[in-house]
Amino acid sequence: MDEGWRGRVIDAHGHLGSWFNFAIPDASPERLLAVMDRAGVATMCVSHLLGVGPDARSGNALLLAELERHPGRFLGYAVYDPHDPRAASRAAALLDVPGVIGLKLHPDTHEHPLDGPGYAPALALAAERGRLVLSHGQHGSPWSDPARFETVAARHPSLRLLLGHAGLWPSGYAAAARVAGRHPNVTLEICGSRMTARHVAGLVAAVGADRVVFGSDALFLDLRVGLGRVVLAPLEPAERDMLLFGTMTRLLEDVR
Repeated sequence: MDEGWRGRVIDAHGHLGSWFNFAIPDASPERLLAVMDRAGVATMCVSHLLGVGPDARSGNALLLAELERHPGRFLGYAVYDPHDPRAASRAAALLDVPGVIGLKLHPDTHEHPLDGPGYAPALALAAERGRLVLSHGQHGSPWSDPARFETVAARHPSLRLLLGHAGLWPSGYAAAARVAGRHPNVTLEICGSRMTARHVAGLVAAVGADRVVFGSDALFLDLRVGLGRVVLAPLEPAERDMLLFGTMTRLLEDVR
């Protein structure tokens, strides 16, 4: 099997830190980097789980420390808390930090709809600054169903919006693909425990490999398993390479 992708992979969806009710035996950045090296992953785009959870400000500070320690290996999404009245000014400052490529939104954790008023400043800021937004996406969720991505994409046609998990559940993959098909600024990110190689191939067939990016959801999920789905999926080598690094390289142009 051609392994020309090794050492070039960009993981579009990863995390640093621990989660309060999820077993992560070793959450150290050093362990994650060791797995990345073994798997052939050059760069992982990460947010800090403390930020996704109870404390965006502290989590983002920890993120910046790791970006400084490991430049180029980690690129950062600053978590945006829609309930923080100072979130917009904090986010604007964070986007000026080298290595911060965009914003991470988690509507289900924050219990605020992606297209709601709390996230509106974040989406406008990212669109204005040409930065990425990675949002958790979950079919059937009152906060992050693919339909909400469609609303946001229509409001901000220049926004580089990653639909996280491509809807999360197999029941939502087709809905996520329809949103991406109608809005060229939406890219599907494919991490999730229900995703299979067959589903990956189906999404590529539906929207094209240039509209899909590889993500692992490490440290929640095993990076090696997520990577294996793409490597072993029934794809053409050029499609595989597009998923593993081509699409994300294009999205990151002029960002870093």
